[in-house]
Amino acid sequence: MQVPFLDLRVQNNSIMPEIQAALSPIIENAQFILGPAVEAFEKDFAAYIGTRECVGLNNGTSALHMALLALGVQPGDEIITTPHTWISTSWAISYVGAKPVYVDIDPQTYNLDPARVKSAITSKTKVILPVHLYGQAADVVQLRSIADEHGLALLEDAAQAHGAKQAGRRIGSIGHVGSFSFYPGKNLGAFGEGGAIVTDDPKIASHVRRLRDHAQDGRHNHVEIGFNTRMEGVQGAVLKAKLPHLDGWNARRREHAAQYTESLKNTPGIILPSCPAAEGHVWHLYVVQVESMDRELFRTKLAERGIATGVHYPTAVPLQPAYQYLGHKPGDFPIAERVMSRCVSLPMFAELTREQVAYTATAIREVLAAGN
Repeated sequence: MQVPFLDLRVQNNSIMPEIQAALSPIIENAQFILGPAVEAFEKDFAAYIGTRECVGLNNGTSALHMALLALGVQPGDEIITTPHTWISTSWAISYVGAKPVYVDIDPQTYNLDPARVKSAITSKTKVILPVHLYGQAADVVQLRSIADEHGLALLEDAAQAHGAKQAGRRIGSIGHVGSFSFYPGKNLGAFGEGGAIVTDDPKIASHVRRLRDHAQDGRHNHVEIGFNTRMEGVQGAVLKAKLPHLDGWNARRREHAAQYTESLKNTPGIILPSCPAAEGHVWHLYVVQVESMDRELFRTKLAERGIATGVHYPTAVPLQPAYQYLGHKPGDFPIAERVMSRCVSLPMFAELTREQVAYTATAIREVLAAGN
């Protein structure tokens, strides 16, 4: 049996008539940049998340970048964030001239640890930037409380957590700003790159709308240094067509995660992901830690059985060459480094079958039992 890590074609084909209907007016009217389709998606996504505003952008990295600018971050400010994430979270901090301040993660959720955040705040701290990693909500209720107590902004990197909830609210709506990526492999993915910010603050939304379109305040009136980070009409149309399906797709991801967990519980040599609150996880990825054998050997043995896997992510961001100037060394983030040295992402997408999940779980048990 073949079990791909991700198969976008299956999902796209399942709703192709809706996609084609959404794309037709874009092509007919040549509304390729921003336009009615983007505006319609922004309205729908804001309503879905539960915020007053949504601004569509060209990708998730830009969403974080524009959000930090709109929050007033200046060169020399400090942004507290996680060492365990894709590097775009830190790129955005660097783009605005701020300093990323990394604190270690919670060993159960792999997300930013609020206790460590509180101890890392200084007079230079401007923003707390958690990542809802793998689709699981970080403790943003507590982080918002910390931010409010210290007069800081809370920016949620929700690139992997479309539709997750905490305390009855959608992720992205609890912080001052939420940032999303719609990279094709996300729970809600575009036909290419895409991103957005959501917020209840109309001033932040207005600022991001201006920044994304060359900082124009009226045609040919550029009032600050601007950017070209506009969402394409095609992406707005595709995302609007997909959005009504998101909760259903997330429900199927939860079913797959539950099946993995039930099938692999008590399996020696592997640590399964935790899920403190069901609604707080949308299982963008199902990530295990392999304890009893070499990670690459484990992946190779699964590949020999037709099972594709991934690694998200192998190296802590502050230990990347690009951030060596910060002076961090191995051992500075022991929890994140331990997880990142052993983590393996199993196949996870809504259209997986129960048979594929069962086959994968059986193969994992057999590979671990056989050992090296």
